[in-house]
Amino acid sequence: MAITIRRILEQVQNGTIRIPAFQRGFVWDSERVAYLMDSIYKGYPFGSLILWRTKEKLSYEKRLGPFELQDVEPEYPIDYVLDGQQRLTSIFGVFQTDLSPTEDSSWTRIYFDMGAHSDLQESQFVCLPENEVKPDRHFPVGTFFDVTAYRQATSSLSPEQANLIDQVQSVFKEATVPTQEVATEDRAKVAIVFERVNRMGVELDTFQLLSAWTWSEDFDLQERIRSLADEVSPHGFGDISEDTNLILRCCAAVVAQDASPAALMDLKGSEVRGRFDEIENGVRGAIDFLRSNLEVKTLANLPYSALLVPLSVFFSTSGSAGRKLTDEQRSALKRWFWKSCFSRRFSAGVLRNLKRDIGEMRKLQKWGKSAIDTFAAVVDADYFMEQSFTIGTVHTKTFILLLANRRPLSFVSGSPIDLGPVLQAYNREEFHHLMPRSFLKGQGKSTGEINKLTNFAIISADDNKTLGGVAPSVYKSRMPGASLDTILESAACPHSLFDDDYAIFMAARSRALAEYGTGLMTAS
Repeated sequence: MAITIRRILEQVQNGTIRIPAFQRGFVWDSERVAYLMDSIYKGYPFGSLILWRTKEKLSYEKRLGPFELQDVEPEYPIDYVLDGQQRLTSIFGVFQTDLSPTEDSSWTRIYFDMGAHSDLQESQFVCLPENEVKPDRHFPVGTFFDVTAYRQATSSLSPEQANLIDQVQSVFKEATVPTQEVATEDRAKVAIVFERVNRMGVELDTFQLLSAWTWSEDFDLQERIRSLADEVSPHGFGDISEDTNLILRCCAAVVAQDASPAALMDLKGSEVRGRFDEIENGVRGAIDFLRSNLEVKTLANLPYSALLVPLSVFFSTSGSAGRKLTDEQRSALKRWFWKSCFSRRFSAGVLRNLKRDIGEMRKLQKWGKSAIDTFAAVVDADYFMEQSFTIGTVHTKTFILLLANRRPLSFVSGSPIDLGPVLQAYNREEFHHLMPRSFLKGQGKSTGEINKLTNFAIISADDNKTLGGVAPSVYKSRMPGASLDTILESAACPHSLFDDDYAIFMAARSRALAEYGTGLMTAS
């Protein structure tokens, strides 16, 4: 399917193509707009519009870039733009001549450069301020669909120039924009489309979509989320407001006991408003539990952000009082957390596992017992021997939290490491090799062998400099002898470290880490 530029102008003007409130604002600059015009002119692919066709007019809509669209009663059905808003706004802004912009619209002043060479790569279209326009060289393409303006603009051109511009105009008058149509009144289907488009790297805001459908004017969901983010920001979780998909899953999980896209789209605005205090308490309680019991100091520390969803269900409660945990509940939650991390539970089957866990969290909340932690999970020495230390991966995040939960001590002073700054900064500078890289390089070890999880500990950059890049048997003398055993124990590190035999050390430490990980998943 395709639509002509003239038809786009008509349909935007008469209200049958509209911009829903869940779309982000117009962000393209003048150069991108000019390149779009060049692509249309040269017949290059420039993407399609994805339109949602519906008989239902949304309560909230967004203006088209700097243009306030007329409040006309549209013909039905309506086509809401799901993807391609930047291209649509660019085309409308350049070629429409009826509306006055309400803010800067300098990007709409696009000209065809009659003096430019026909180049396959370089654009023949430019955006210029009025004082740089040369009438004998720059032709305003915004006149192409306005007969009077076009006649006036071409009146001073030479015959050769007029012929060239007529050819350029003809291309645009015949050009079509590819479209894909989603015709449905099923909000769950629209949610799935959004999810699929998101996977293709296009930022779409399901949160604003939900707002447009169901939220009323006396409830500003965005402001409530920002307020919650400000509250938890001092504790390292301020960026939760940026993950609107996570917040929405928490909402759906608490209200509907289901975090699927379909459940999201079925949420009733009145019910969410009425239970939002419960949702906020759930998120607060989940964050406090993660910080206090598992050394999670920031959202980035979580191996899976989805872990926050079932926890928010468990801690959700009305009123101002938080939910009090029994020892049995606390232990079950911790076992569930570690099993989820080591088994990579949320790497696949996410919605299925969330559905199950949400239900079990409700049982644990209500009855004090549930099967929340009864799924299978195993961690062995290979987990640490085979995976490399790479900030941001699930394995490394899980490994770092494992180390943090042993309350590690400084290798130089023997004093407890302040984990707050280490985990909130969450960068490579706080994690270093137990057997130094330079020492192992000298033994012919490859980078891949050196950077396995097993060879890392929480060691600050300053401590690492003090220890130096020498053999462990050498830097041992720089460690406090009186507390050496305690330091090693806090890092799950065997004494074989100081024998300088990498293979023996790696095998021993991997077993120690696996034993500790297994203990975390089975602790009572």
